[in-house]
Amino acid sequence: MASNTSKTARASVRAGQAGQGGALSVLGEFKYLIPLNNGKHAYVRNLTNGKTAHLRTDSDAFVEEIRVLAAAGHAAKIRAEINGLATSFPGQGWDATEKRLVEAGVFEG
Repeated sequence: MASNTSKTARASVRAGQAGQGGALSVLGEFKYLIPLNNGKHAYVRNLTNGKTAHLRTDSDAFVEEIRVLAAAGHAAKIRAEINGLATSFPGQGWDATEKRLVEAGVFEG
């Protein structure tokens, strides 16, 4: 009996299954940080557990959340994203946030 699923749908399912096993397959650009309240808070999207945390950017919880992501191999991308936010929103303190993360040793590894 022939399948009623389209060739495109079957290819999509195969592509989705290929990304399983711990690897992440994302179409387009994935943002780790969503700035809120002029940089005082941010949503931190964690790829490792699929959760999004709402944190103050000057809190220890924020540092630890970024540390978990950095340890999972996302340090360079997160640092580039923070630098991009500092460039796009110069008055929101993203440069101070990056400095705080560097002083905490988050990006070392």
